[in-house]
Amino acid sequence: MAAAAPATLPVQPAEQPRLLKLKEMFISKFGSVPKFYVRAPGRVNLIGEHIDYCGYAVLPMAIEQDILIAVEPVKTQVVHLANTNPSYQDFSTSANNIEINKTKPLWHNYFLCGLKGIQEHFGLNNPTGMNCLLDGTIPPSSGLSSSSALVCCAGLVTLRANGKTLSKVELAEICTKSERYIGTEGGGMDQSISFLAEEGTAKLIEFTPLRATDVRLPSGAAFVIANSCVEMNKAATSHYNIRVAECRLATKLLSKSKGLDWKKMLKLQDVQVRLGVSLEEMLTIVEEVFHPEPYSTEEICKCLGISLEELRTQILSQNTRDVSTFKLYQRAKHVYSEAARVLEFKKICNEAPANAIQLLGELMNQSYISCKELYECSCPELDRLVDICLQFGAVGSRLTGAGWGGCTVSMVPTDKLNNFLKNVEAAYYQPNIQKVALENNSLFATKPGRGALVYVEA
Repeated sequence: MAAAAPATLPVQPAEQPRLLKLKEMFISKFGSVPKFYVRAPGRVNLIGEHIDYCGYAVLPMAIEQDILIAVEPVKTQVVHLANTNPSYQDFSTSANNIEINKTKPLWHNYFLCGLKGIQEHFGLNNPTGMNCLLDGTIPPSSGLSSSSALVCCAGLVTLRANGKTLSKVELAEICTKSERYIGTEGGGMDQSISFLAEEGTAKLIEFTPLRATDVRLPSGAAFVIANSCVEMNKAATSHYNIRVAECRLATKLLSKSKGLDWKKMLKLQDVQVRLGVSLEEMLTIVEEVFHPEPYSTEEICKCLGISLEELRTQILSQNTRDVSTFKLYQRAKHVYSEAARVLEFKKICNEAPANAIQLLGELMNQSYISCKELYECSCPELDRLVDICLQFGAVGSRLTGAGWGGCTVSMVPTDKLNNFLKNVEAAYYQPNIQKVALENNSLFATKPGRGALVYVEA
């Protein structure tokens, strides 16, 4: 299935209130009718945080919340973007001259990433213009991948409008690369699940080459997403890219200490593959090679035998060049242990022992502790929310997405679900009326949804 192109489905807007509303808004906005619609889902990562950009497999599922875009290709080479949410301003640009402003991660820049990725892949000299109206149900900056869903949706919109075809895997790879135009050095999980997801199953997503394997989740538990209501925008802050840089530096120092060609080694997984050892053995090597104290840029330069200038220009990215200390031991330890937890999670799902739910919950809890203590990507609100979720019956709870805000995902036995939702609502959301007002869909159980697709009116 993975080699296939995204599905195109016939649809009757009259039977789908959201599509009908989007069509009516499109007509009143542009004075014409959309030719097709594209949807791309958000995702929740069940386990495997901050390891995709290190080369390791992750275990997400698509959620029902999505980005939906109504599209009309036009004769002029102008792209008009509008949003059903009035707080997002309209934007127009020439389809021929796409400029993405890295300093301001505004909503339309994510659309332009997907657009530019497809244009460059095909070398389109005369890309078609289009009118687009976007409707999103993924809470922004919540760790549920609203920005990547928008990049993916825009990529599929551009593909269809220009009469081209690609497989889901090719689309995921192009959209992963093109999101970097906005400055986020992501690893590809979000774009991959947005295209490769299938209803009813989570996916183990592996990279180089990109592939997705079904992971059947146990039937006696629900996965509940709870939004901390602390917004975290990966492209607007440097936390995320600093972690990417720390993992890259850890890769270089581990390689050097083991006599490998460190200049060619880019990801922590490269070191494991080259040494031909297990993840457990890599954790032992991390203990031997690194000291727990932060590394200064001077010490890193000395270890690698390079100048500060070489470090800044050849290894660090633009927005991490002024960072003066890096925690290499903690980051590497998190990545190798988290990569092992992902494989263990999949194994338990496959073997389905009687105590599977308990075992999976324990892995989620270990993942959270590692994210909080070793990777330091939690925040006080997420910590409080995880505590509340565990207190009211979750067998496992952890932050999901980049962290520093956004959402938690909790595994809750189905028979405890209704009480769990009531109690978490009362404990976390009701004391702060602002939070309830901010996000009506802050707390919800979710099932694995389907990947990106095109709708055409029947």
